[in-house]
Amino acid sequence: MQATTEAASRPRVGERIIAAINRDPRTAPHGTRNDAVLAAVLLAAAVCLALFTDEGRRPDALGWTLLVGAHVPIVWRRRHPLLVLAVLMVLVVPYHAMDNNHTAIGPASYVALYTLAVTGRPLRTVLTGVAVLTVSVSIMLTVSTHQALELIRISGWVIAILFCGIDIRYYRQYVAAIVERAERAERTREEEARRRVAEERLRVARDLHDLLAHSITLIGVQTSVAAHVLTADPERLDRAAVAKALDDIAETCRSARGELRTTLEVLRAQDAAAVPDARGPLPGLGGLSDLARSARLAGAHVDLSVDADDVPPAVGAAVYRITQEALTNVVRHAGPKPSVRVEVRAGPGALRLSVSDDGTGPDPSGTPGFGLVGMRERARSVGGTLDAGPRRGTDGFEVTAVLPTPATPLTTTTTTTTTITSERTA
Repeated sequence: MQATTEAASRPRVGERIIAAINRDPRTAPHGTRNDAVLAAVLLAAAVCLALFTDEGRRPDALGWTLLVGAHVPIVWRRRHPLLVLAVLMVLVVPYHAMDNNHTAIGPASYVALYTLAVTGRPLRTVLTGVAVLTVSVSIMLTVSTHQALELIRISGWVIAILFCGIDIRYYRQYVAAIVERAERAERTREEEARRRVAEERLRVARDLHDLLAHSITLIGVQTSVAAHVLTADPERLDRAAVAKALDDIAETCRSARGELRTTLEVLRAQDAAAVPDARGPLPGLGGLSDLARSARLAGAHVDLSVDADDVPPAVGAAVYRITQEALTNVVRHAGPKPSVRVEVRAGPGALRLSVSDDGTGPDPSGTPGFGLVGMRERARSVGGTLDAGPRRGTDGFEVTAVLPTPATPLTTTTTTTTTITSERTA
């Protein structure tokens, strides 16, 4: 079974040939070994040509030495094509000058010329080819005019070999450019996928921080209310107040559990066809009243004013999360029974959010958290800005955000003003 799998994974003969054509010969695996085999094959062909063609010019001992020596540099033709051609010419020139078999040395010379053409620059290839032909014709003229004319007649094959090598070089460069563009596109897709994963993880982290910080803060405050009722006057226990505090805690837990489930759905590996939108609808401006009601359960006085409609879902979600974190900070740091004003106003091309309170503000010596950082990231995620700091000229803290919206005029405007007063039991 394993042998069958390995055989199926091996490239076919046709694929190997195409790969060899498209690949730069200098980067081919086992190049030296393959060239050694090629040199042996060329030498065998040269020996056959020298023995069985033009018997009158069969090489003598020196001729055989030059013929064999001319095939040795072929082993390094990929690494040093120009040097191999130069060494080959040094051995070929005396071989032809002694009027040995002129056909036998031809294949090795053609291979050296082709290697230079397919690996070198076209201008250098053309100049080298002209120089080789000039030197060869000059040498043959000293031997035999007839052989010189014969060399000129077959020089077309030399030119064809050179231009064939140049054409293959351009073709390989074209294929390499296509492959490089495909690899770059694949890397770009992978980088984009990693970027989206990082952004999604950051979004989930922000959602979890906002949700858990808000819910746990409210549960802590409501638990303190229940504990205060139980210990204030044990003989006159207000069971209704205790029951209400516990009901508020249970409601906060149920709400947090539902929103937590919706937030974590994005981390589940579910089929997109079976679950078209695992993330569920984004929170928006309609949920601000619920946030105000939750802040009321924690003992705050909230004045909510919303004058906006038809905002993009992302902007609505950013407003919801910023308001949620701001109210959580008010409940946690502003002191007992703070007054909070939340204003949402739609202007030309932007939505303006303001959350201000009259509390004491956070303890400067305390450990800073991620609330303000998360709010600024929320604003930046939709192209907006956020400022947060103590109010000028009075006590309290203020968070203001400007979030861009489409420049289309709003067809309808809904104004909602809700004042929720604390009913905290002392």
